[in-house]
Parts: sequence; structure tokens; C-alpha cells
Amino acid sequence: MWAVSTVTMLVLAGILPDFQLQSADDESTTRLAMTAALGAGAFGLLSALVWPLLVRLLLLVPALVLGLLVFFLNGSLLIVALRLVPSGDSEAAPETAVIVAAVMSAVASATGGALAVRDDDAYRRRLHRLADRRRRALPPGPSSPGTVFMQLDGVGHDLMLAAVGKGLMPTVARWLGEGAGAGERPTHRLTAWRTDWSSQTGASQLGILHGSNHDVPAFRWYEKAAREVMVCNRPTSAAELQRRAIDRTGDGGLLTADGASRGNLFSGGADEQALVLSIATKRRDRRNRSRAGYFAYFSDPANAVRTALSFIAEVGREIGQSSRARVRKARPRVSRGGLYPFVRAFATVVERDVVVAAVMGDMFAGRTAVYADLVAYDEVAHHSGPFGRDVEKVLERLDRALALIEKAAEHAPRPYRLVVLSDHGQSPGETFRARYGLGLGDLVRAGCGLPVPRRARRTHSGAEARAAVRAALRRPVEEGGEQHRPSRRRSEPIVLASGNLGLVSFPDVPHRMTKEEIDARHPALLTTLANHPGVGFLLVRSERHGGVVLGAYGAEIPLDRLDGDPGPLEVFGPGAADAVRRTHSFPSTADIMVNSAYDPADGEVLAFEEQIGSHGGLGGAQGRPFLLSPLALSAPVDDGQDLVGAEHVHRVLRRWLREANGPQVPVETEPQERAA
Repeated sequence: MWAVSTVTMLVLAGILPDFQLQSADDESTTRLAMTAALGAGAFGLLSALVWPLLVRLLLLVPALVLGLLVFFLNGSLLIVALRLVPSGDSEAAPETAVIVAAVMSAVASATGGALAVRDDDAYRRRLHRLADRRRRALPPGPSSPGTVFMQLDGVGHDLMLAAVGKGLMPTVARWLGEGAGAGERPTHRLTAWRTDWSSQTGASQLGILHGSNHDVPAFRWYEKAAREVMVCNRPTSAAELQRRAIDRTGDGGLLTADGASRGNLFSGGADEQALVLSIATKRRDRRNRSRAGYFAYFSDPANAVRTALSFIAEVGREIGQSSRARVRKARPRVSRGGLYPFVRAFATVVERDVVVAAVMGDMFAGRTAVYADLVAYDEVAHHSGPFGRDVEKVLERLDRALALIEKAAEHAPRPYRLVVLSDHGQSPGETFRARYGLGLGDLVRAGCGLPVPRRARRTHSGAEARAAVRAALRRPVEEGGEQHRPSRRRSEPIVLASGNLGLVSFPDVPHRMTKEEIDARHPALLTTLANHPGVGFLLVRSERHGGVVLGAYGAEIPLDRLDGDPGPLEVFGPGAADAVRRTHSFPSTADIMVNSAYDPADGEVLAFEEQIGSHGGLGGAQGRPFLLSPLALSAPVDDGQDLVGAEHVHRVLRRWLREANGPQVPVETEPQERAA
């Protein structure tokens, strides 16, 4: 490697005018080569000794600026290395040093096999060397198999089948016996499962890892008791949700025995945690290191440069793709400017590289259970849509990541079973605002008779809402521009969105309001929402029936009668009534739960957020994720039965861990939820 770096430095010195290895009065080839060798050696030594310290400092820096810092720091190390060379007057301009250091690291990385991502001999040799070093440092691993759970965030069951059919995911195709090889026998089975009403990562992953997602009605919701908005991807909220789940089940989670949690919202009870959101607010120590995965990965400067180059390429790819979408005037379309290109690059490059490397390290260490989340597809699909060329490239790279982990298993100190699953799918469709010209919050305010923005008042939906308010208050419909205002001041409703699921709460009322209370306070609100063409149904509490589903044209069906008459829920398919009834039982369910309309002909929903690929409520592919499991494990459910809910998935995964006959979750039977 040192020789390669020396040659690279010599070549760059001959090409770049601002990069010289010695003073102009000494042109000896031998002296030049010696200077290059010393410079490369000094650069390599600094990279090995100083770079890890710099990376540890980078843990205090936001990850989105990591890509640029990698280049500047690498260039700074090269300048220092040239100053340490005793021969000549070697020097490089700062901008040139950045280029030289990046090229040297990239060439060294490629030579060492770190850039190889396909099935080639160089990468196999590198894996083998790394595994051998681990084996010499650790005692022999157990003979029982370990289990790796890889979560492909947002990839639905039907999308997975389509990707396999198009040849986008050859590794998965081979596991299912649909690969290129003739007569290839399957090693895995593909099972669909059904999410809860809240079809999003917070509810699903909490249920999968901790066995309970009780009282998680959406991705974000207002809790009246605490007077705060809970958001699943906020570190403080994630920590609180994890604490509640542990208190409810009396168990630490799926990964409590020799487990590792990588890139997740929740820990699952693992001892080894990296990039886990629920511990991000805790003081870092040996057991709680939310960003330690970055240090483990970027302490190798070759990894840092490789990922930084890929990061920049992904930013350029997103800018190019969004520009083409604007030129073609593609519909539906949402804004993809600002920081989004960098957010996408982080999710599809940095997070992927760090998590995959961490999982491979866990396998080489012989850990019993590993759960990791790859968020790349979900992030891109929100802005580019669940289908199309943009996401196809992401799916190809996810399949390549699975292939890398499969190769790592060949060199691990124990056999591994690889389980792949998703937490939800994504449903396509334009946004509610794009379709109707106003957001859900505007519609709620109009239905309450509160002032709304002028652009919302001019829309058809806004005009209908104002007319409904006037009629309910027995005011003339033709009444001019006068706005009805409540006679006594009340706090305004809080309207939150989780994909195509909306939540309306009245913060000045300490309890969950009933339909009768809402009608008395805002006579036109429920009718305005239920009759809107962009709304599928409402869930509210009733003094008479306990809970009712409201739909258009005055439909009002008590929850205990939904099985005989699903009403507006019929279009949402089997299980919708059970999902709604379960959410109704949650203490934190909003005063009004609003699910958007759903068109089963094209699978489209209307997101209340600015997303053209969305999830969070009922309707379409978002509620149908997948579970891909080895045939060596028992079937997830018996033939003819459905796998329903994240908590059910948790019980299946626990059963598979027990089947491995190794150190397992320390319980004799499945944990039962404690009484609330």
C-alpha cells in the first residue's frame, strides 16, 4: 500500500502545477522518489495516528457537514506530512492538497478492496483478512447460529416482488429461487404482514423491537396530559416511548441477550448500540454511544474519502433528477430544494455505509442478534415517489448491501441466518394541498370559523367550509366578508399530519373531546371534514356509542358495528376496522382522527404532508410490508393465517431467536403486556 501511495504521489506531482515534492534546484529522480516515499509514509502515519483523534472530534459535528470536513482534514494532514519530509522543499497549495489527499486515499482504498461492492476476489480477500484478525483477538465463537435482522425502511411487499421481477434485486431473487441460475432452490420465504393504523417507523419498530406500540397513534401527536407534541424521530420522544414500552411489557426488548442495535429509533435492549435515536440525548459512555458507529467507520481515512466522494455524487444525482422532473413538469411533484439533497445523500450513502460496516463488524465479533435499519428507500420515495428510476437505483444499492452482509457471513466465527423485513410500505399520490389548494390545517380552521389565509379562502373547499359554518350558526350564506369568531377566546386547535393521517386536538380541553362536545363548540367542523372529497373517514369519541366512524353524506357507524357495516372503511380492506378500534383505545388518540381518501383502483392516497410517497395511515401499499425469512426457520404464521401488527412480528422474531438454541432473550414465554 505504501508503494502504491508513493507512485500516486509522483504521478500527481507531475500533473498538478501547484504540487511539488522538492525544490526546483534538485531534479534527481532518486531524490524525487525518496521524497515521494517519505511523504507518502508520513501521510500514512498521520492518517493512522492523528485521523482517529480528528474523527472522534467530528462526533460533535452535525453529520451533514461531515463530507466536506473529510476532504479539508485529509488535505491538512497531507500539508503537515510534506512539511515533515526532511529533503527538499515539498509543498502544495491548500486546494491542491485536498485533491491530492483525496486521490491518494481513494487509490489506496481501491487497491485494498474497500471500494469493491460486488462479488470479486479482492473484496473476498479483504473480508477474510479482517475476519482472521477478529478471530485471533476473540475467543472461538459458538456453534449455534446468530441472526441478523435487516430492515429496509419503507419497502412494501408488492414493491419487493416487482423489484425482483425487474431484476433490480438479484440477491433477493436468488434467495427466493428466482435468480439467473437454472434449477436454483430457494433459501428464503417471502411473507406479507399488515401494519397497525399508524403505518410508520415509530409505531412499527417500537412494536417489533420492544413488543408493544400501545398508545402510539401516529408519527406525531399532541399529548394533553404532558401538554407537548410527541414526535417519533425526536430523541426525547423516542426515549420516552421506549421507556413506556419496557414498563408495559416488563422486558428489555428483542436484543437483550448479546444483541446489537444499529441505525434504529430504539435500542431493543441491546448492549451494543450505535446511531440509535433513543439514546442520543444520554451522556455517552461505553454502553450508550449513539454516534459511535461514525467513529468506528470513519476512523479509516479510506472509508471516509470513499463515503465522502459517494456523498457528493449523490448530491449531484439528486440535483440532476429534481431538475429533470421540473423540466418535464412531472406530476405529482414536491419541492426538493434547500438542504434536501444533503439529507438524501446522508440517508442513502453515509447511513448505509456506516450501518452495513457496523453489522459486518458485529458478525465478525460473533454477536447473537443484530437489528439494523437502512432508511435509503424511504427517504427518496417520499420526494421522488414510490416507483420510477430514482428509487430503482436505491433498491439496487440496497440489494448490494445485502450481498455484502451475506459475504461477511461466510467469514464470521459462527453461522448466521439473515432475515430481511420492512416496517411499512409507501403509497403514491399527490398531496392534499396540491389537489385542493389548502392544507388540512386550513380546512380545520375554516370549519371552526377561524381566520384562514386568503389563498385558502379562495379555494372551493375553503368556500364550502365557510358556507357550512354560516349555515350551522344560522347566518346568511350570502353574508359578505365577515368572519365568525367565537364569542369567548379559546385556544386554537392543533392540527398535525403523519402522512395521510391527520390529528386534530383542542389543547384547552384536558380530556379527549366527544362528538357531542365538538358539535356544540364547532357545529360545522365534523360535517365539513367528513364531507370533504379528500377525506376518507373520521374517528371520534361518542358519549352514546363510545366511538364512531364518520363518513360522507352523514354516515355515522359505531365501532362495535363495523364488522357488519364497515361503511367508509370498506374501501380500505380487511383489518381496517380492527386497526381503528385498537387506536380508539389509546389514551393519546386525538380528538379527531382524519384518514385521507383512498382510491383502490390506483392505490393512491392524499398526504397531508408534502410527500408524493407517503405512509402513516390506512390505504394501499403503505400498510403491507414484508418479512423475508430463511426456510431453516419456522414459518411466521400457519397457512391461512395473517401476520397482523408489529407486536405479532415481535413474537415471531423472538420465537426464531429461541430456535437457534443459543443465548436468548431471558424469558420462558412471550412477555405479556402489563395492565395499563
